[in-house]
Amino acid sequence: MSGVTQNVENVDDIDYSDIEAKYKVEYDDSFDNTLIVDGVPIIDKSKLERLLTKICKEFSRKGVPVKPDDIFMPWDESTGKSKGYLFMDFRNANDANTALIAMDNHPFDAKHTFKLNRFDDGEKYANMDETYVEPEIEEYTPREHLRAWLTDPQGRDQYVVYRGDDVEIFWHGKPSQCELAYKPDWKDFLYVSWSPQGTYIATLHRQGVRLWGGPSWKPQQRFAHPLVKLIDFSPCENYVVTWSNEPIVVPEGKPQGPQYFSPDDEGNNLAVWDIKSGHLLRTFSTNTGTEGAVKRQMQWPALKWSPDDKFVARVTPGQMISVHELPSMFLHDKKSLKIEGVVDFEWCPLSDKDRDEVEKVASVGAKGAKKAPENMIAYWTPEVANQPARVTLLSFPGRAILRQKNLFNVSECKLHWQNQGDFLCVKVDRHTKTKKSIFCNLEIFRVREKDFPVEVVELKDTVTDFSWEPKGERFAIVSTNDPNLGNPGPGITIKTDVSFYQLDRVKNDFKLLKTLPNRTSNAIRWSPRGRFVVLATVGSSTKSELEFWDLDFTLEDRRDGQVVKEDWGSSIQSLGLADHYGVTDVEWDPSGRYLATSASAWTHTLENGYAIWDFRGQELLKQIQDRFKQFLWRPRPRTLLSKDQQKQIRKNLKEFSRVFEEEDQRESENVNTELLALRRRLVDEWNAWRARSKKELGEGQGHDHAKEKQSEEDKEEIEVWVEEVVEQIEEEVED
Repeated sequence: MSGVTQNVENVDDIDYSDIEAKYKVEYDDSFDNTLIVDGVPIIDKSKLERLLTKICKEFSRKGVPVKPDDIFMPWDESTGKSKGYLFMDFRNANDANTALIAMDNHPFDAKHTFKLNRFDDGEKYANMDETYVEPEIEEYTPREHLRAWLTDPQGRDQYVVYRGDDVEIFWHGKPSQCELAYKPDWKDFLYVSWSPQGTYIATLHRQGVRLWGGPSWKPQQRFAHPLVKLIDFSPCENYVVTWSNEPIVVPEGKPQGPQYFSPDDEGNNLAVWDIKSGHLLRTFSTNTGTEGAVKRQMQWPALKWSPDDKFVARVTPGQMISVHELPSMFLHDKKSLKIEGVVDFEWCPLSDKDRDEVEKVASVGAKGAKKAPENMIAYWTPEVANQPARVTLLSFPGRAILRQKNLFNVSECKLHWQNQGDFLCVKVDRHTKTKKSIFCNLEIFRVREKDFPVEVVELKDTVTDFSWEPKGERFAIVSTNDPNLGNPGPGITIKTDVSFYQLDRVKNDFKLLKTLPNRTSNAIRWSPRGRFVVLATVGSSTKSELEFWDLDFTLEDRRDGQVVKEDWGSSIQSLGLADHYGVTDVEWDPSGRYLATSASAWTHTLENGYAIWDFRGQELLKQIQDRFKQFLWRPRPRTLLSKDQQKQIRKNLKEFSRVFEEEDQRESENVNTELLALRRRLVDEWNAWRARSKKELGEGQGHDHAKEKQSEEDKEEIEVWVEEVVEQIEEEVED
């Protein structure tokens, strides 16, 4: 018995502390994973389930998944309604921090905005020391101005060149002012793209998009869209759209938050981002599906922006146009524009006058500003059964139909707005009743006039290109009746005609100014200032001509914008002809003084490179570069000068021009002085060499006699022995 007692005592003496420490259960008594959400709609219990579902959806859309069981909502027992706030539990503190960043100040609806706080903050603020401690003042570091390049003293423009794996950004001006501005070390990107006003330059990488800018070209923003292929900026540079042919996939463990995709975005491939914050606003899918065995081609841009950045719209072919508000990306008025059969649409551009009004209304404290003009949408629908094809002008957001025009025997329509929104040209490809041949009509809406009158220009040929003169009342077309059109063989160039038209204010129709027959031109490029135009043959393996034209060569033909001569086409004159073999791209610089042509290795590999011309067709620079890919002028924003200031400058243009002429003269004199100094130095070097040579030659002649005597004394007689074999006999000796 005593032995058993001893064993029991030994068991009680065993130390279990290491096992207890290993398997001890830690109880977390903190509330780091709990948030207080204020700004919640006050409801009764009958709407609780619906509200919680919507709240969970909003949090999940921002990359913070939450379930209704994780939400506790306090109730006011006296009224039977909620108190306007709730408590939300997350899996861990990291998820709670992500939700706090993503959802604080998030607009839940038009009347409610979420305000998020940590649960532990209540106790912290209650016990906070109220003794004032003066904060340390951080040293102010000024930010770089993103439009600093506009302050260049010479007023030069910039352009970017992408060759091989390298990017270079150049200044362009007078020959003496052209120089390298910056050579970045960007690596592993697809291509580059300027924003519409030139503030940013974007590079597309495998991981997403980077924006660069400022004098030091530092990174300004990034958008994490893997395998991105296309990018599109909004007109005012507030937003950007990215697209990839690969659907979005969110692997486990990937970062979550407002700047990243969430599980709800999986399967989509089009994303809308806020440039300033870098936040993802919404994603869409561009999978158009299949019709039989034929897959519909995606249009780009897939989203089309209103000119004031307030709306963005997309078309569902044959069904509707969906317009979303910015920055919430909510569907406007909670419904789409249901339009049966709709094919395509375009927003009307804002004129300079309308844009000034928009800026006045948007400015704080603006007095006397008129109501901002409504936006306008133009769309077309094809013929269906007994219904004709139709073009419609629609105000937005008012959604009022402003004008409709019925069209018959329509094969295809293209919408072309003039850049000030004064005119809309609908290029209508029509077929005959037998549908064996195609011809074209131009239906031109005069948008700024009462009842939107429509002028019709009937053509017998097919129009392959159409282009309005910027800020003008003229347009140019490329037309052809070449039977090879649509099916050109190798080495065959389509024969075309180029025609210019202008609005006749007296007869209220568009009159033909001039036709240039028997051309190979297939692209029209107007100068951004108007008047000058280049006709180019692009994408041909046999032709690469450039024609430079001036439509106001005879200045006296115009007085206050009105044509006073009966011969409308007399002012159209050719300025020059040029050629750039294999040209693939043609682009004017923002000033309208220079034209760049390039041959990209993305299209072919023969004589790749770029050339810069003046507006008369004189070649200023040509670079032949292997693996050349891109040339892009840097865009400029609208001028900050008012109309009156611009008029004053034009009025005093001679005084301003005198200053510039003096600068040009000084620069020319400096160049001449440097050239003269170089020539004088070369002449002095030549004269010094001649004098030195003569001196050396003279000294050589004085010593000739002494040298001859010395050479005789130095002579010595040398005998040379020569052996010659006369005969050779071989004898055998016997032992």
